[in-house]
Amino acid sequence: MGRVRYRDAHAVMSAMWEHGTDDALLLLEHPHVYTLGVRAKLEHVLVPPASVGAELVKTDRGGDVTYHGPGQLVGYPITNVESGPDATPRYVHGIEQLVIDVLGDLGLPGATRVADYPGVWVGGRKICAIGVRISKGRSMHGFALNVDPDMTMFDHIVPCGIRDKEVTSLAREGVHASMADVVDAFARRVGGDRHDVAPRRRRAQEISVAVGRKPAWLRTKADMGVGYRELKRTMRSFDLVTVCEEAGCPNIYECWASGTATFMINGDRCTRACGFCLVDTRKPSGRPDPAEPGRVAAAVVQMDLTHAVVTAVARDDLPDGGAGAFADVIRAVRRRSPGTAVEVLIPDCKGDPVALDTIFAARPDVLNHNLETVARLQERVRPSASYARSLAVLARAKAAGLTTKSGVMVGLGETESEVVAALVDLRSVGVDIVTVGQYLRPTARHLPVERWWTPEEFDSLRIVGEAMGFAHVQSSPLT
Repeated sequence: MGRVRYRDAHAVMSAMWEHGTDDALLLLEHPHVYTLGVRAKLEHVLVPPASVGAELVKTDRGGDVTYHGPGQLVGYPITNVESGPDATPRYVHGIEQLVIDVLGDLGLPGATRVADYPGVWVGGRKICAIGVRISKGRSMHGFALNVDPDMTMFDHIVPCGIRDKEVTSLAREGVHASMADVVDAFARRVGGDRHDVAPRRRRAQEISVAVGRKPAWLRTKADMGVGYRELKRTMRSFDLVTVCEEAGCPNIYECWASGTATFMINGDRCTRACGFCLVDTRKPSGRPDPAEPGRVAAAVVQMDLTHAVVTAVARDDLPDGGAGAFADVIRAVRRRSPGTAVEVLIPDCKGDPVALDTIFAARPDVLNHNLETVARLQERVRPSASYARSLAVLARAKAAGLTTKSGVMVGLGETESEVVAALVDLRSVGVDIVTVGQYLRPTARHLPVERWWTPEEFDSLRIVGEAMGFAHVQSSPLT
């Protein structure tokens, strides 16, 4: 999954433990962080973590304090565990054996266990820490294998609360394996389907050109009749922006003719530059208009909407990522039109829990955050975002008791199995509603369409999604 902040990984892992049914293994790296298990002693943290560029996080695994950081492979198995009086020791033993086998595959024989000290050891030195939690027959947390991290970061703690044992790494033991090599070794041992998030350089033969003209099922008629013109006048009279116009949505004529639009708040300039999106990416000018929520609410009343959809550009320049404006709009609509359901399509707010909680506390009827594409294509399609962070946003929203929704585009070079895997991930973190639609290239400067998915393929994805347990699956070319 690449490098993932601990809080995001924990949110995803917790949601997969709560909502998932299948076994999964998340492999990733963390930025510098010290984590405290349920039995940790704070005196085992020897320096203020911030002084060495690390976070300090209390967590719900077993064990004492440990370190995670770049160069260390962290594995989180979320699996069904057979019950019994020795279930936890047997499970930990299995993780230890997996790591021992992988180390042997990588050219480090002799790794072993040490009685009364969970983990994997080489010559009395700990190379892999293990801390787990098993509840309701499912596992959380896992192992941290030192590949080639900054070993001085361990000097600032008492690792795992053990004062008289050294810590080592593959590199210190003379095995110079890349992180990719180690991930590959685990993948071979574990088996099953594998879906990488970390970017990989595309080989020349994998780079394709845009396909031909739109097929018949994607061609829409421009209906600029009375309904379309009336909605446009309403938006202009309230000085409002719609994503329908700014993103060049092909469904604008159909939606506007029926009196439906998606309001876009916080300005019309985005601080990110996703490869699929037409929205202006020049530097935003100023803070959001404090009167905008009231104008959105007034437009909702005038349009007599039973369901209002509100989205926004990403505003990474704002301390709260624009979260406060979302909350203000939700409250304004509720005051003016209490019977209107409010759906918000939010950016990730850089994963900031405080910003996200601001939106969650306003209790939108639907919390939508789009995954956009499959794991492998994230770096190419939306380089400023993160697959894991998006799953974490949705996981946190579900944990807050909200109805959650997400969307995926197809036609960017993904395979059907990758789309199904993305749907599995969304359902595993508790997403209720999912949409799947065809990517349409806004301009020649944007990512090319690599394939037109057929209506039959969309219907097949709908059937697969419904079988997973989503409350609703909208899958069609023009979704």
